[in-house]
Amino acid sequence: MLTIAPICGPDAPIARANPVAKLFAVVAVSTAALVAADWLTPTLLLAALAAATPFSGVHWGPLLRRLRWLWLAAGAVAAGNAVFAAEQTGSILLSLGPWELSSGALIDGAALGLRVCVAATAGVLGFATTDPTDLADALTQQLRTSPRFTIGSLAALRMLPLLGAEWRQIVIARRARGMEGGRNPLRRTRLFASTMFTLLVGAMRRAGRLAAAMDARGFDSEVPRTYARVQRMSRADWLFLAAAIAVAIGAVAISHAYGTFRVLF
Repeated sequence: MLTIAPICGPDAPIARANPVAKLFAVVAVSTAALVAADWLTPTLLLAALAAATPFSGVHWGPLLRRLRWLWLAAGAVAAGNAVFAAEQTGSILLSLGPWELSSGALIDGAALGLRVCVAATAGVLGFATTDPTDLADALTQQLRTSPRFTIGSLAALRMLPLLGAEWRQIVIARRARGMEGGRNPLRRTRLFASTMFTLLVGAMRRAGRLAAAMDARGFDSEVPRTYARVQRMSRADWLFLAAAIAVAIGAVAISHAYGTFRVLF
């Protein structure tokens, strides 16, 4: 089921952290992983994220279900970069005619896949422990983002579960009318495209009605807004953010000490 609700216990230490603190923690860890071009730095960061997962209140099952497609994409990125590398360095591990796979290309591809895994895991772990309404409150109060943009984005996120339900309704309705792709890949592709177009048209109509309703309720007003829930950075939030930055710096320092650290640019 498509949902944006947090999948953590409300009493977990990371779940209680300020959304802005978690946002900057995710940025710090992801930046360290994406800037480093070696394999050791993202591996250490991924191990740190695994160690922090029990403190987030998120169970491994729901977390892995949210991560499976992202990790699959990371594996595809790693394999593609290893197989189609511009230069095969190191020892040749596999040779099939004109195609060769070397140890250097395999390590570089694995490093790229690990970087994608770190960024995906940090983002999913951060958003899985954050209520979207609390995030919108923190962005407007602490980062001074535009209320029109932030509240509109929150309303759009709240509509995401409806897209999954509407997709199932469209598919069931077309199946009842005998519109099925069967085993024909061309027919299945055309049916998928037409279903996606129908869903897009319905989403645009719903978005227009929602925007008009929000404007009628004063969400477009320039009058300063008040907030029902006040978001502040506590000492624990600053310590959490400092710990995330320390982990990112520590991973880079360990990688540099072992002589494997390389800057991507």
